[in-house]
Amino acid sequence: MTTTTQRSIAIYSVAAAVLTIPFIGMQVSKEVNWTFSDFMIGGVLLFGTAFLIDIILRKTTKISAKIFYIAFALLALFLIWAELAVGIFGSPFAGS
Repeated sequence: MTTTTQRSIAIYSVAAAVLTIPFIGMQVSKEVNWTFSDFMIGGVLLFGTAFLIDIILRKTTKISAKIFYIAFALLALFLIWAELAVGIFGSPFAGS
C-alpha cells in the first residue's frame, strides 16, 4: 500500500525522468540540441501535468472519473508537446 506522499514522489519522479532523456541524448549525440528555454518549457509542461495528475488523484473519488481526467491531461500534454516540437496544427508558436 502506497501513501499519498510516496505516490506524489513517484509522479514527479516520472516527470523528472522524462526530462532527463533529452539531456542524456545531448551528451551522446549531436542530433539532440535543446536550449535552456527548451528545458524550461518542457519542465513546465511535465511538472504542470504531474501536478494536475496529483491533484486529480487526491480530489477525485470515482475511479472512472480519475481515469478520464488523467487521460485528458495526458492527451493535452501530448498535443501541446507535439505542436511545440513539429507544429502539427500550424499555430504561430509551432517549432517547425
